[in-house]
Amino acid sequence: MADASANPRRSSPPSGARKLITPVQQFMHTESSSGLVLALAALVAMVWVNVDASSYLDLWKTKLSIGLGDEVVSTTLQKFAKDALMAVFFLVVGLEIKREITIGELAQLRLAVVPLFAALGGMILPAAIYVSLNAGGPGADGWGIPMATDIAFALGVLVLLGRRVPGQLGAFLLGIAVIDDIGAILVIAIFYTGSLDVVALALAAASLAAVWVMFAWRVRIVVPYAVLGIVAWVFMTRSGVSPTLAGVVLGLLVPVTPWSDPQESAGRAREVADELVESGHTRGASLGQWRRMDDLGRQAVPMAERLEILLHPWTAFLVLPVFALAWAGVPLDGEVLRRAAESPITIGIVVGLVVGKIVGVAFGAWLAVRLGLGVLPPGVRWPHVVGVSALAGIGFTVSVFVASLAFTDAALIDEAKVGIVAASVLAATLGVAVLSLVGRGREAAAGTPR
Repeated sequence: MADASANPRRSSPPSGARKLITPVQQFMHTESSSGLVLALAALVAMVWVNVDASSYLDLWKTKLSIGLGDEVVSTTLQKFAKDALMAVFFLVVGLEIKREITIGELAQLRLAVVPLFAALGGMILPAAIYVSLNAGGPGADGWGIPMATDIAFALGVLVLLGRRVPGQLGAFLLGIAVIDDIGAILVIAIFYTGSLDVVALALAAASLAAVWVMFAWRVRIVVPYAVLGIVAWVFMTRSGVSPTLAGVVLGLLVPVTPWSDPQESAGRAREVADELVESGHTRGASLGQWRRMDDLGRQAVPMAERLEILLHPWTAFLVLPVFALAWAGVPLDGEVLRRAAESPITIGIVVGLVVGKIVGVAFGAWLAVRLGLGVLPPGVRWPHVVGVSALAGIGFTVSVFVASLAFTDAALIDEAKVGIVAASVLAATLGVAVLSLVGRGREAAAGTPR
C-alpha cells in the first residue's frame, strides 16, 4: 500500500518531520493503543458479573428517558450504550470509510482490490459456516455475528509484534477492516431492522438531508449540525432502524476536501504572520491576527479530518470501553459453559471467526492476486496474510453489538458472548503465533539478532 500509511518506525525522518503523521497513522496509533483499554473493560465486566451479578445488572438496567418535544425514547443504561454511544462510534466509522474510499488507500483500485476480496471472503465464509450449523434453529438470526472484525483489538495485537512484521501490514489490515465495517453496516441496515415506522424514518432522512444542505452551504457553526444529528438519531430510534446508522450517514456526509485551497491559505497565513511580527505583538492587534491564522488553518484542513481527530480518541478510549463494560459481562458458571459448549450458536461463532476468517480472508486475497486484479503491499508475503487473516477473527466489539441486535433472549446472547470471547482469544493467539514465526524467519534470513 501507499508509503503514507507505512509504520513510522521503519524510517528515520528528520526530527521535525517525525511530528507530521498522516490521518491513517494517527488512526492506527489510537486504535492500537485503545485495544488495551478495551480488553481491560471487557475483563472488568466479566469479573464483575461473576462476582456480583446483581449490582452489575442493577446498574446497566437503570431506566433512562430521552425527550425531544413530544418524542420520548425510553431505554436502559445498557441499551443507551448500544444505541447512543455506539452511534458516535459509527459516526467515526463513517468518517473513516469516506476518507479511505475517496482520498485514502481504497481510492486506488489496484491497491483496494486485494483488501476488498480478502474482506468479502472473510465475511461470506464465516456467515456460511454459521448458517450451516444454525439454519432453522433459534440462533439462525445470528449469522452476522462472525462477519465482524474488531480493528482496535486486531491492530493492538499487531503492534505488540513490533519490527517482526512489515509496516505495510497494519495498513493492509486496516483496509480489510474498513471494508468489513461497510459490510457490517449494510447487514445491520438491511437484515437487523424491525418493523418500520415510515414517518419517523422520513423525518430522520429529512434531518440528514438538512445536514447535507448545510455542508453544501459551508455552514461553519457546529451547533446546528449537532442538533440535527440528535434529531436524526431520535427519529431513527423511533423508526425501527438501528439508530447507529444515523451516525454512519452523518460521517459519510462530512466533506473530505478543505473549504479553501491549502496553498492559498498558507500564503495568506504568511501575510498574517508578517503583520504579526510588524505589529510588535501588541495585545489588540495580535489577538485579531491569531484568530485569522486559526480560521485559515481550519479552512485548509478538511472537516472530516478535523472531526475524526476530535472524536476518535473519545470513541476509542470512552465509547468502546463503556460498551464493552455494559455488554461483555457474561456469567461463566457451569450451567452457562455447559450450554455454550453444546450450543450451535457458540460453535458457529467460534468456527466462523477462527476457521472462516483465516480461510476466507487468505483465499480472497490469493484469488485477487491470482486473477491479476491486484498486488500485495510491499514487504508483505503470504505467511503474513495468513497471520493477518487470523487476527481478523478477533470480532469482539462489533460481534457483540450484532449479537445484541440479533437476539432478544438473554440466554442466546450469553451463548453468543461466550463464543465471541473464546474465538477472539483463539484468533489472537493463532495470529501472534503465525506472525511471530514468520518474523523470526525474516530476522534469521537477514542475520539480525532476535
